[in-house]
Amino acid sequence: MLAVLATVVGYQRGEALPPSGAPTFVGLAKCAGCHQKEANAYRGSDHARAMQPANEQTVLGDFANARFTHRGVTSTFFRRDGKFFVHTDGPKGKLRDFEVTHTFGITPLQQYLVPFPDGRLQALGMAWDTRPKAQGGQRWFHLYPKETLRPSDPLHWTGREQTWNYQCAECHSTDLRKNFDAAQNRYATTWAELTVSCEACHGPGSAHVAWAEKRPSGAPKAPSGTTGFVVRLGRDEGSWVMKDRQHGIAEWSGAPRSTAEVDACARCHARRRPITDPYPYGRPFLDTHVPALLDTVLYHADGQILEEVFEYGSFVQSRMFRRGVTCSDCHEPHGLGLRAAGNGVCAQCHLTAKFDTPDHHRHKPGSDAARCVTCHMPERTYMVVDPRRDHSFQVPRPDLSAAVGTPNVCSRCHRDRPPKWAAKQIVRWYGPASHARRPHFAPALDAGRRGLVTAGKALAVVATDQDQPGIARATALALLPEYRSPASLPAVETAINDVDPLVRSTALAAIETLPPTEQVRLAAPGLRDPVRAVRLAAAHALAGVPRQTLSAEQQANFDSTLAELIASETVNADRPEAHLNLANLYMRLGRAADAEAELRTALALDPRFVPALVNLADLLRALGRDADGERALERALRVAPDSAETLHALGLLRVRQGRRAEAVALLRRAAQRQPDSTRFAYVYAVALYGTGDPAGAIAVLEETHKRRPADRDVLTALVSYLRERGDSRGALRYAERLATLTPGDREVRSLVESLRRQAGGTSP
Repeated sequence: MLAVLATVVGYQRGEALPPSGAPTFVGLAKCAGCHQKEANAYRGSDHARAMQPANEQTVLGDFANARFTHRGVTSTFFRRDGKFFVHTDGPKGKLRDFEVTHTFGITPLQQYLVPFPDGRLQALGMAWDTRPKAQGGQRWFHLYPKETLRPSDPLHWTGREQTWNYQCAECHSTDLRKNFDAAQNRYATTWAELTVSCEACHGPGSAHVAWAEKRPSGAPKAPSGTTGFVVRLGRDEGSWVMKDRQHGIAEWSGAPRSTAEVDACARCHARRRPITDPYPYGRPFLDTHVPALLDTVLYHADGQILEEVFEYGSFVQSRMFRRGVTCSDCHEPHGLGLRAAGNGVCAQCHLTAKFDTPDHHRHKPGSDAARCVTCHMPERTYMVVDPRRDHSFQVPRPDLSAAVGTPNVCSRCHRDRPPKWAAKQIVRWYGPASHARRPHFAPALDAGRRGLVTAGKALAVVATDQDQPGIARATALALLPEYRSPASLPAVETAINDVDPLVRSTALAAIETLPPTEQVRLAAPGLRDPVRAVRLAAAHALAGVPRQTLSAEQQANFDSTLAELIASETVNADRPEAHLNLANLYMRLGRAADAEAELRTALALDPRFVPALVNLADLLRALGRDADGERALERALRVAPDSAETLHALGLLRVRQGRRAEAVALLRRAAQRQPDSTRFAYVYAVALYGTGDPAGAIAVLEETHKRRPADRDVLTALVSYLRERGDSRGALRYAERLATLTPGDREVRSLVESLRRQAGGTSP
């Protein structure tokens, strides 16, 4: 995601800590003593009300015996002895009273937190719609209106997905320390200030206060980097200048812009995973967190928002970001409002006479369609009532909608017209060389997601195209290992040395299937990368390499970085997923006992965590304890009878036990439950063939090939099975497709020539 931070704006860290030691947090009141204007603006902001004690002033919901029914459960909100309560279903499914101790958020909804004896705060699934009644607000509603959530469901309000300490706390409080005790499975969470206060962004302020108290009255403004802060968030030295009025877009004039502000905001305005605890202020974003890529479940293929991903992953796709625009260019950082109303915020840098005119937007002036955000920042609603705007600032691309099925803003209004109509209209207005016709990463990511034959080459092109945003190049690299092509390895090698740390780290994750010597050659330098996320990726890539393959110096670097990698996972030790990750790491390191211990810890945190049960069964199989593994799988099946992973693993166990009929039935169910899994379909087909049903196996493989035409294992099996049945022409058809995917493979080329001779000289 940090596509061009290093090349465009240049990271600036704060000065070294004072000799007296690390600075401490001083609180809003101390800051307000000198910064009254900023404090006044802050007090009315969403940050100031991100989390508050529940009282008469802070609670906006109706607690006057209000009743709300959702999926057969009727909850009552009431007051008792001046406190706030809800009567609802608890962790065992029984209705009981729970005290609400904190509010969460302010607009357009307010959530409520309930404490539990083990130190957890749990967020109720019901929230108060704070919008005016005329807009549909002033009501209770459920955040999952279409789902029936049982107490065993992680999404139930008492489940792990609603635990404030992990899911919410870091971004709604200042200097949050989870203090999770894994042995006791409990929290002792602390914070410096309950809500998002000054130091949540600026960092601990004691050194700054000490500097300010020694500063003579009336002294001139101090140079940047001398005021006691670890991170500098002040305005950069320079300004936006309209150098070319014909072009109509301002350019930054001055020293390269700092990334400190974007990094600070990204901590909470990104879909990301923390890799440090406590949070070290003043470090680059990828030193503290690993952001999500443009994954299928999170973003559309063109990078538009799909799931709740916040703003960062979109913003770093934008040309504005690459030109040096930062968050506070548009948003006032203390009150959080826009710097100007309506199109005025865009007019700070985009010439009104050129852009806020029908010649540009082609709609009636003053209409909703003439608003900049309507076309360039489309909305998507989350949490039922919360519309959020896409921050990638893309130009409308109905041509991409026609090609790969992504949404476009034109079709939101012109619903009776197909995307091709809108695409032609845009060309008619702006010409064939307009922004709306420039090369885009969407076709490549779409091909990679869908397993198309063209994916390998297209992904390699995007991965090495410096004109594409870093998050898109990293996503292409993440998809590339599935498509081995002559262009793949050179693209990965180039990316490992990229200026963007997200690209470097993702490239390192793409080399884990290479021979050990190649892995060492490519990954060992990354063990000393200045950015933590890259170092962790390098250590992970080398975890499965025989230790003797590394030099003495490389072994020392690996050992220290491995410790960092393990520590990064223990940041989330309150989550079963972290222990699953550690178990997989230990398996690659050959530390089976440690792997088993981590899996059992994951299950202690959540006995119903199916991935841990399935992986435990696989580990026990590798240790020769298939009987114990069988019990783990049967337990997983009781927890989740429709789990495709469990059905598949149990099917493989039945194969090993010689119970083939049962195995085929289980493998069939797995393939049916997860039809997009090529692996499940392939294994099911192999099982069919092995039990004397070659026609059934070929039918499954052919259907799978239609869905994932670039899968080589499926093509290889089709060639083999058809050839064994004497269908040379059918085998040749698939062999030729395999040859197009592996142009340099002599064995495949020889196979094609042999099949051509058998089939009569030419392909059908």
